[in-house]
Amino acid sequence: MPLPDLATYTPHRTVTDATFEGVAVPGLRAEFFHRAEGERVASAGRYSLGGRDLLLAWGWTDEPDCRFSSVHDPDGFWHPETAGCPVVEILRDGAAPDAPVTGLALRTPAGQWITADRAPARAR
Repeated sequence: MPLPDLATYTPHRTVTDATFEGVAVPGLRAEFFHRAEGERVASAGRYSLGGRDLLLAWGWTDEPDCRFSSVHDPDGFWHPETAGCPVVEILRDGAAPDAPVTGLALRTPAGQWITADRAPARAR
């Protein structure tokens, strides 16, 4: 399934310092969009950190998880979409489970990890 064209959706809400997998990520911006499609509502979420797109996840509001997702590469392109939610790790400033959150690591379809945190984006 191709990436959704967000111009065909209506902005629903925006969250700053958004949570991901239940953990607040400082600076993470989550923008949610909706579009009616018959009896259902299509939903898309675009996540960014420091003004750089990180990932796009989309599906239906009546489903508990995203149907598809795509990771944005620091080189400026979207990786091919994959079924389901993206594979993401929370980055912390230290090994302790309660260490401050600094960003996210996202796995591409090829298995490469891309990080986004307070430092410039880099491959992991």
